[in-house]
Amino acid sequence: MGDGTRFGEVAEDYDDVRPGYAPGLAEAIAAYHGRPPGHVLEIGAGTGKGTEVLRNLGGALTCVEPDERMAAVLCARFLEVTVLVAPFESAFESAGAGPADVVGCAMAWHWLDPARRNRLAFDALRPGGTLAVFGHRYAYADPAHARAFDAAFAAVDPTPPVVRHDDWAFDDIRSSGLFADARLVRTDRPLPMSAERYLRLVRTFGPFRAKDAAGQARTLEVLAATLDDLGGATVLDLRTTLALARRA
Repeated sequence: MGDGTRFGEVAEDYDDVRPGYAPGLAEAIAAYHGRPPGHVLEIGAGTGKGTEVLRNLGGALTCVEPDERMAAVLCARFLEVTVLVAPFESAFESAGAGPADVVGCAMAWHWLDPARRNRLAFDALRPGGTLAVFGHRYAYADPAHARAFDAAFAAVDPTPPVVRHDDWAFDDIRSSGLFADARLVRTDRPLPMSAERYLRLVRTFGPFRAKDAAGQARTLEVLAATLDDLGGATVLDLRTTLALARRA
């Protein structure tokens, strides 16, 4: 499951500052699935941001999370779910991991092996089951803030970041040829962030976690100065994308 375990070092921050999902997301998945699921399986559950959505579908919920530290927060928050501490690639055939009526994945699809993720999700579903892949895209509500932060990140790391377009997971699922009736749901909302919370949010991002200690310190220093110049806060433009598909 890639190097998804790098987030365990900041599990508490991740759980506190990463935004959750609107209630309508569970309603959209339930309406698409069309019936109460008996078993729901979550891939890369982290500390439970997606778990909050998937448990509202009803049915038994099994969460697969490769990092023990993230899983510890998840277990403390959701006593009623079954948690398997393992990469999804090796856990989906374990007892309790499948087959499922619904397979959900929040902000973790890109950590799965691109050559296998669609087939593994397909195999983990019962015929007629639903795949629901969802996540956030972080942008800035104010174009001037977007330019300032782009310049700040470029100042500490001139390598162009990997940018996935908003609908990339939907396109990935649809292009696999394994699923039917693919649908896409998008919602947007503003997310005000104080300087303190924004810097803690950045600490939970993969590219930041991949830096050494000096690189992390330099990044936070430059971003703090940028926030000071912008008045000590910013507003994120948070787009949530939900890709739905069915195992025919």
